[in-house]
Amino acid sequence: SVNVALVILKVCSVAFWYITTVSKVSVKTGKSISIPCLYESKYRNHVKYLCEGAKWRSCNDVVKTNTADPSGKYSISDDKNQFFFTVTINNLTNENTDYWCVVEINNGLDYGEHFQLSVTSGEVPSLCHHSNSGEMKWCRLGRNCVTGSSGSIDGTTVTTYMSEPNVFTVTMSGLQSEDSGWYWCAKGDIQIPVYLTVTEKPITSEYCK
Repeated sequence: SVNVALVILKVCSVAFWYITTVSKVSVKTGKSISIPCLYESKYRNHVKYLCEGAKWRSCNDVVKTNTADPSGKYSISDDKNQFFFTVTINNLTNENTDYWCVVEINNGLDYGEHFQLSVTSGEVPSLCHHSNSGEMKWCRLGRNCVTGSSGSIDGTTVTTYMSEPNVFTVTMSGLQSEDSGWYWCAKGDIQIPVYLTVTEKPITSEYCK
């Protein structure tokens, strides 16, 4: 007789991410833009920087969290509690198109995520105002998105509608302080980053202040 041993292997796929950011933002010539770059918590104390260029291997470092940009063109700040750094680019021109959010890795290859700017002299979207074609989305950076008229993000109820032509209105209900952070709305391939701050309203009365 032959004994057959049946071995069942369970293969688990693990998703890795290092940096999350928007992919394409429309901005106006001469203006400024702030871009959020979300990173994993284990990189809290690492140096972060902005790299300019279309290709990862040949981009140029323009500002780091440990070195200021003397020209004032670029600035960077790191929120180590919410694990994102914000890069600001001033006085935009049509040459400012391709950038990388980067986390510096000691004794290893740095991690970078690409984003693109569409710099134009015409009208650009303000918050969620845009005439670009495509499906509207409201997303939390690094989390899920809501498409259509309703949904939820991290347990917060989200409803959306077009309040007037080309204006996308978002209502979020049941907000908590931990819902503060970077969100973005999009129509088609254009994204618009929005920072949401949730503060608790103090309760006051004649007997309790």
